[in-house]
Formats: sequence, C-alpha cells, structure tokens
Amino acid sequence: MLGGEALSAEQLAAWRAANPGATVVNEYGPTEATVGTVAAVVPPGAVLPPGPVAIGTPTWNTDAHVLDAALEPVPHGVVGELYLAGAQLALGYLNRPGLTADRFVPCPFGAPGERMYRTGDLVRRRADGVLEYLGRADQQLKLRGIRIEPAEVEAALLALPGVSAAVVVAHQDETPDDARLVAYVVGDPGPAVDTLPAVLPAHLVPSDVIAVDAIPLTANGKLDRAALPAPTRRERGYVAPRTPAEELVAEVFAEILGVAKVGAFDHFLELGGNSLRGMRAMARIRAEVEVDVPMRALFTHPVVADLAAEIDKAIAAEVADLSDAEVAALLADQEDPA
Repeated sequence: MLGGEALSAEQLAAWRAANPGATVVNEYGPTEATVGTVAAVVPPGAVLPPGPVAIGTPTWNTDAHVLDAALEPVPHGVVGELYLAGAQLALGYLNRPGLTADRFVPCPFGAPGERMYRTGDLVRRRADGVLEYLGRADQQLKLRGIRIEPAEVEAALLALPGVSAAVVVAHQDETPDDARLVAYVVGDPGPAVDTLPAVLPAHLVPSDVIAVDAIPLTANGKLDRAALPAPTRRERGYVAPRTPAEELVAEVFAEILGVAKVGAFDHFLELGGNSLRGMRAMARIRAEVEVDVPMRALFTHPVVADLAAEIDKAIAAEVADLSDAEVAALLADQEDPA
C-alpha cells in the first residue's frame, strides 16, 4: 500500500521485478479527510501505461467531486479541482477559523449543512470513473493574460509515446511581455510531439519541448527550476505574406507587437500577444477591411495565414449579402480615382 506521493508506472515496474506476486494499492487522501479516501488496486501482472498511476475511485463513505472554479462538476476527461465529502471529514483546523472557512466549504451536493474539503489537487475523471492525479492547483500559471494549468499540458505530454516524465513552466525571456510556455520531458516523443496542437488549445501548446535526462529536484523533492536548461529561441523560416489579407494581418501584428518582420506562419501569442493587444489588433483590422471580424477569430486562428483566411471568409460573406446594385456601386468607388 502506497501513499503520500504520486506513484509512476516506471517506479512500480522496478519494484514489481522483485515482487511479481504482490497486489499494490495506490492510495490518495489528505489528513483533513482521515487520509485514505481514494484508492486504486493494481493486481499482479497488470500492464500499466507510462506515467502516473491512477489514484482510483472513492473508498467507502466518501464522495469525490471534480469541480471548476464555480463549484460546478466538470465533464469526464476534463481537468478540475478535487473536493472530498463524507462522514470521515475533519471538523476543521484547531483555532484557525479563517483557514477552516477557506478549505472546508458548504457542499452543494449533499444534505443541508454538509461540507466538503477543497484539496487543492487537480484531477481528471476517466470514462470508467477512475480518477487520475495531475498536480496542484496552486501551480497555475498566468501567461499573456491567460490562466494555464500546467498539469493539463503535462498530461498531454505524458500521453505521448516515449515520454516518462514531464514538467511545464513559464519561461521569461528579455522583457515581461516575452514569457512563453516551455515543456521539459524525460524521453524522446519524436514526431508525436507535433500532435499536441490537435489535443490542446493553441494557448496551451508549448513553444519549446526540451528533452532532459531527468527532471531536476531539490533536496526536499520539489522541482528545481534553476537547474532546468534555458531554452533557445526557436527559429522558423520566414515566409513572406502572400495575399492582401496576410499582408494586412502581418503589418498590424508587427505594429501592435513591436516586431520588425512578421511572416505568414508567425503566431500572435508566440510573438508576445495578449488579450489587450489582441483587442487593439482586431480593432485595426476591422477598421481597415470595414467588416465585423469577431474577436475570438484571433485566438482560434492566431497564425497570420489562418486569421487572414478568416478575414477573407468574412469579406466574402459580407459581399454575398449585397445586392447587384450595391456591388456595382462598390466597384465604381474603387475605380474612381477621387
């Protein structure tokens, strides 16, 4: 029976070699809930995927809720914070009413007066009901105005073949606006790393994925950020804008972000964009094309060429709604030198 720290399949495999017939119980639970509250049973011979071993399902008389910031349940497969409820919950912290009120909160899913404990741990519930531990909620990052859960990115990295450990940090470059998401992995994901944009939103895709021999830890087992190798700025081949819309987007990005040269495949966020700069950029673009391109288009299509294609679609839709007379009038205005 193991508990207290996250268990990896690699650690378990090494122990299994000498103890092939043992049943292993991977147990999770805080002191505030009398320790053991969630457990996974791993029978002899079980084949586990690389990475963290699942923590399992709630034990008897325990309720485990996976909730968002509004205390609403998240769908299966979505990362949320783990809240525990049940008869074994502690009454609170001795002589610390403020901390008690912060961590022991009313339970909206139980009887009147029932409470639940906010663990501060991020988990994901699989379709079979099993919980996977992903890290601490207080490790949340804020990058370019967007809140990021490193655990969500790390989980996607651990799902790649060949990756046995992963950690994601915000790396600060020369200026405060030049922070970027950097991932460090143990192992070699190979070409599979290129699949990350298909499983993660654009703002969660690391700008660099760096292979290391081991994740550096301090003497007390915490991540040693100072020992992580500094990433080098990833260079891309410059591709000049190819259409009028791409030229417009590249020109606006360069002006708003203070970048000397922007190419067709440059990414707004990786160039230092954030929500405030995005609003300014889209206001400029709307003024130039005189078409209402929604703000969300920038964050769903942050690459110059992709955003330009969305602008062309918006213009085409606008023109399609015009009458023949209105189209003729517009063409006449364009041909008139005045």
